[in-house]
Amino acid sequence: MVEPSFPRIHPVVLSGGVGARLWPMSRAEYPKQLLPLAGSRSMIEETASRARGSRFASPIVICNEAHRFLVAELLGRSGIEATIVLEPTGRNTAPAVTAAALLVCERDPDGLMLVLPSDHVVRDGEAFRDAVLTAAEAAAAGRLVTFGVKPDRPETSYGYIRAGEPLPGLVGVRAVELFVEKPDLATAADYLAAGSYFWNSGMFLFPACACLAEIDRFEPSILEACRGAVAAARRDLDFLRLEAGSFERSPSISVDYAVMERTHRAAVVPVDMGWSDIGAWTALWEFSDKDRNGNVLVGDVLAEDVNDSYIRVESGPMVAAVGIDNAVVVGTEDAVLVTTRATAQDVKLLVNRLRDSGRGEHAAHATIYRPWGSYHIVQAGEHFQVRQLVVKPGGVMPLQFHRQRSEHWVVIEGTARVTCGEQTLILEAHESAAVREGQPHRLENPGKVPLSVIEVQSGSYLGEDDIVRLEDPYAQG
Repeated sequence: MVEPSFPRIHPVVLSGGVGARLWPMSRAEYPKQLLPLAGSRSMIEETASRARGSRFASPIVICNEAHRFLVAELLGRSGIEATIVLEPTGRNTAPAVTAAALLVCERDPDGLMLVLPSDHVVRDGEAFRDAVLTAAEAAAAGRLVTFGVKPDRPETSYGYIRAGEPLPGLVGVRAVELFVEKPDLATAADYLAAGSYFWNSGMFLFPACACLAEIDRFEPSILEACRGAVAAARRDLDFLRLEAGSFERSPSISVDYAVMERTHRAAVVPVDMGWSDIGAWTALWEFSDKDRNGNVLVGDVLAEDVNDSYIRVESGPMVAAVGIDNAVVVGTEDAVLVTTRATAQDVKLLVNRLRDSGRGEHAAHATIYRPWGSYHIVQAGEHFQVRQLVVKPGGVMPLQFHRQRSEHWVVIEGTARVTCGEQTLILEAHESAAVREGQPHRLENPGKVPLSVIEVQSGSYLGEDDIVRLEDPYAQG
């Protein structure tokens, strides 16, 4: 089969979400797109990998500044070279798409841009590729194309698209008659029976410059703000940092509302490719392979007389369940969620309560990831804290000091280069160093294997705000 000829496709991966409905695994500092929820690789790796090949340019990934090093590490692990663009603040999808379109038009005025949320999954990669090629023909002809997923049930958590007549000369492409908000169950059942309604996948294929023209037509303030943010963008290590003042002047609005529901160029490619947005634990249960009792059991789980349930343990104690149906149980090291499949959409309410009460579990895991590695709080009490530090090969912690605490480091595995004031030490396993209050210090891993260190903190105050950084290789450039 000879593939059609059309302009190059520039994947744009949007990675700004939090995924609160997938708590306790997905958290603000480590959201669902960075997790291997539906396979062995993170969802962002799987998304970027789907759009590779001779037809595709290297991807543009737009992400939250706080996730930049994790995103870069995950993409690098899969051998994906990407332009990683940092949003100074969340402004929904229309400004992100606009900023990406400006970059694509600058590089390739005839280029197409394939907009992909980073936290969706697709079972059938070949069907995905075929759909993209079909949509690319329409986009090359000036259409703004969305992908409509063929529904297999009356789903109330998705928006819908009503497809119109086939477009002349474009096989597999139909006009868009209407975008519909999330319906109630009876309406969703009517949509399913009608056969002309499709789930709104949130994936798009646009001619980049035509997309900008429509943004300018309907929401010129978005284009003005993004032009300023891109024009004044600056390189920061391996990242492109959008200028904050301009970007923050953009309205916060989705690309659906800003363009797709208003343009006369909208088209839809109906697809059946095993798609899910994994928006809640019920979606992951529906997507996953089940045992003969309808269960999805992941990790250290013991189930007896359990049916149609999703039970997952990532870390922490074993979970044992007896005599329950339609349940969702998810355990991490510091939290356990227990709900039903019917109420799993309401997990976000718990996350909001955790945030409003000042508890940290809404945002961070017990293991905290940093550009140099990670740390895990082993034990904490009044005036002391014990943490395990893991510094990746070549990792360098900031040079800093504390006003109200001292620290003691014991190397468990690997080789450490330790700066204590004017002194530099090389420590091997079972060797230690002490850091006094007010003493500048730094920990580095000059070796080729991860460095594991037990850190014991003691003092009158142990908060993270008692850190005075003198040099930080990962700070904004």
